[in-house]
Amino acid sequence: MPDHADHVPSDGAPPRKGLRPRTAELWLFRGIYGLVLASALVAALDVPGEVPDPGEDALWVLLTALASSAAHGYAHVIAQRAVTEGGRRPSRLRAVVAEWPLVAAALPTVCLLLGAVAEWWSEETAADVALLFNTVALLGMGIWAARTAGLRWASSVRAGIMDMLIGVVIIGVYALVE
Repeated sequence: MPDHADHVPSDGAPPRKGLRPRTAELWLFRGIYGLVLASALVAALDVPGEVPDPGEDALWVLLTALASSAAHGYAHVIAQRAVTEGGRRPSRLRAVVAEWPLVAAALPTVCLLLGAVAEWWSEETAADVALLFNTVALLGMGIWAARTAGLRWASSVRAGIMDMLIGVVIIGVYALVE
């Protein structure tokens, strides 16, 4: 992945203050990936006609997020090893731990499913709320990513809506399956 730390937006807007652009890019990438993963999993695990088991579903979402983050981090190590000759190589553990935003983004879905285990609501309600929450979070993260890149508000909202459409597609498929 190229380094965008010195990126200057083409529309002349100054980059947003806060997280360094490269750090924000990585956090947002992993966070958006985690939201999409959690949404797809909760939609796939809530199968009509089967006996609901929100505890097992929460465990699957969490374990899949952990496995995905570990695989993604280790893939970075392997890719870095392939392109560097004797240079500085990232620690395997550091590369895997750096994927924490992917897991963090899946935690609201896990918590909602655990609420169904506690019988605060049904698993179907938990799945519906998780899909809605993740879709709204995709909108927010899309806007944040665009603002971090220095885009103006109108462009940032358009970018957020495009990210949100991923969640809308997952909700649409979920509705068709039900």
